[in-house]
Amino acid sequence: MLLAAQILCGIPWGVFQTLSTTYAAEVMPITLRAYLLSNVNLCWVLGQFLATGIQRKFVDNKSQWSYRIPFALQWAICLPILVAVAFAPESPWWLIRHKNQREAERSLMRLTRKDKINIDQTVALMKHTNEIEKYLKEDDKGMSYLDAFKGVDRRRTEIACMVWVAQQICGTSLMGWASTFYEQAGFSIDNAFNLSLGIYALAIVGAVISWTLLSRFGRRRLYLCGLSALLTILLVGGIVGALPTSKGQLWTLGSLLLILTFVYDMTIGPVCYVLVAEIPSTRLRTKTVVLARTAYNLAGILINWMTPRMLSPAAWDWKGKSCFFFAGTTALCLAWTYWRLPETFGLSYLEIDILFDRKAKRSKFRELRMNLESSGYFSIVNSPRETGIWRSY
Repeated sequence: MLLAAQILCGIPWGVFQTLSTTYAAEVMPITLRAYLLSNVNLCWVLGQFLATGIQRKFVDNKSQWSYRIPFALQWAICLPILVAVAFAPESPWWLIRHKNQREAERSLMRLTRKDKINIDQTVALMKHTNEIEKYLKEDDKGMSYLDAFKGVDRRRTEIACMVWVAQQICGTSLMGWASTFYEQAGFSIDNAFNLSLGIYALAIVGAVISWTLLSRFGRRRLYLCGLSALLTILLVGGIVGALPTSKGQLWTLGSLLLILTFVYDMTIGPVCYVLVAEIPSTRLRTKTVVLARTAYNLAGILINWMTPRMLSPAAWDWKGKSCFFFAGTTALCLAWTYWRLPETFGLSYLEIDILFDRKAKRSKFRELRMNLESSGYFSIVNSPRETGIWRSY
């Protein structure tokens, strides 16, 4: 029964994993977009924290209620979310793509205040962006999964897929094993669960700090710094794992995984959700995110099959030396990020479209954008305030 329920739940879970990101990207203006998108990662961490807290409560309960109550409590979370979603406005970008301008205007009026943006001009820019994308594709449709692998969209799909795959193979599967190392060092099962709660609390702090880092350093630089830091931690962890087993060694490994969690949720974790939503074209955003999440899940199946075998004494018995394997995959992700990942900080969707269409190199994204703006390429009116209004979404 539980297996069938999990399989059936996989369908809406798959929908939530993609639509939450694309919806957040389409209802927020540029200045707030990164904050809301990075919060997707925070929601994952909060959910894990809550789930672990409930499990900790029933860890000593030997009755059937030790699993019945945790399953039943999920309804308490679903109901308020269902109510909130029922009253949420539709994405104005979705409405524009489906030629419903009046509803798009109404949706924007619900999402913002009239004194903050000019609704007519914002809708006009959305329509213009949509028409530009159709023109660049030389097709009035251009919204199939196959289109995500054609022309400049192929590069955008590659980037979206890789930033999510990198999230999976940069050592994140080791983060949940810190409590196992501490348990082997002498912690009780109760305290191991307490430690897991502490790990997720640390992740929450890292996610909150990322809000400031995103606004100061952008996406690309933060992704590079995060991968570099993770690579260093994993190399140190591999060296420690190669030492003779002792309580000190196990404590050190567990502590390094705590640091790994903090760095990940301050950099790679939240930045990934920002990038996978900003990189695709508006007409192909949902399909590109679906493809990226599918790549993430496929990588996850492999990694989650390998990690327990790496750490298990009854299987490969790599233990801490597993860090060397993930240091290698993280180094590959770092190299790819350096050569392929562009900076999208502060860019509107129209600007991103134009830069990809011009095949701008990742290192020239910012520079080319500034050159285009100074030449009047992005200018719609002369007033700086009006230009800001047009670019707000």
